[in-house]
Amino acid sequence: MKLPADKVHRLRPFYNGRTVCVTGGAGFIGGHLVDALLSLGASIRVLDDLSNSTLEHLAELIELEPERVRFLRGSILDDDALSDAFAGAATVFHLGAMCSVQRSVDDPQRSFSVNATGTLRVLQAAKKTNSLAGSGVERVVFAASSSPYGDDPTLPRVETQLPRPLSPYAASKLSAEHLLSVHARCYGMSTISLRLFNVFGPRQPSDSPYSGVIAAFARRLMAGEAPVIFGDGLQTRDFTFVSDAVLAFLLAGASKVPPRGEVVNIGTGRSVTLLELARLMAQAAGVPNIHPVLQPERPADVKHSLANIDLARQLLGYEPMNTLEAGLVELIEWCKQSVPAT
Repeated sequence: MKLPADKVHRLRPFYNGRTVCVTGGAGFIGGHLVDALLSLGASIRVLDDLSNSTLEHLAELIELEPERVRFLRGSILDDDALSDAFAGAATVFHLGAMCSVQRSVDDPQRSFSVNATGTLRVLQAAKKTNSLAGSGVERVVFAASSSPYGDDPTLPRVETQLPRPLSPYAASKLSAEHLLSVHARCYGMSTISLRLFNVFGPRQPSDSPYSGVIAAFARRLMAGEAPVIFGDGLQTRDFTFVSDAVLAFLLAGASKVPPRGEVVNIGTGRSVTLLELARLMAQAAGVPNIHPVLQPERPADVKHSLANIDLARQLLGYEPMNTLEAGLVELIEWCKQSVPAT
């Protein structure tokens, strides 16, 4: 992932030579964040248990930059692994999670343990680096989710809305946000939660029943099959290209005014129906005659989602760089290049 020159010029002075840790850094968003941090001159520790990811992409980075990329296989539920990963790090980007609404419906205990208790352990480990050394982790930036908004009919979503989570996943992510806020207020930590809205892009897993909708659509379209929509297709989503999510993390980590537990929406301010999404993707893939198949809606799925990003603009100077259409074209091109030759 390449950042625009103006963003590199703005962010490089902060990250060049800085040691950071990315939990979940072998995953989809985490891997792109590691790419960007590497390009900005940072040294990166990646903590990941590989339960939802592989080492394929990271292995290439480690081979190219062995002195600047260090991988630690471990869980955010393991205090020793966290202590090792955070030693010497100034910034923690916390993306380690069990990231699926439907998986949380199937296994709510695991979802809460990883997403809520795991976040508590991350925060406590970050706090401990300061008490032991006097100077340690300065900021924790958390990958929160738009899911806590739930079925509130008010659109666009604004951070001051009362949460109405519909799934164990949403409840666990909301609990984690509160933990970041509490650690800012009780212990003076600099923390911020980025509520991500439907992130998509190259390298997103598509081979699981829990895959994101765009990744699942792309996989089927590449195989000449009709994408599957659960529900009537009129549900709406604010889809955020992965490079925009990465930019938000970088801006939050580098903010000159230390955040103190704020929750901030990261999206585009535009939503589309899943029927329109399927049409746009079929067009981008060159198969406009393939139409989606409708199946019964799934429990805990949110009907509509749209981000108000005024606070992100105000606090972080965030502005999305990509349109949905441009992001879909890039994704489809990556999918075509990734198909094994026969």
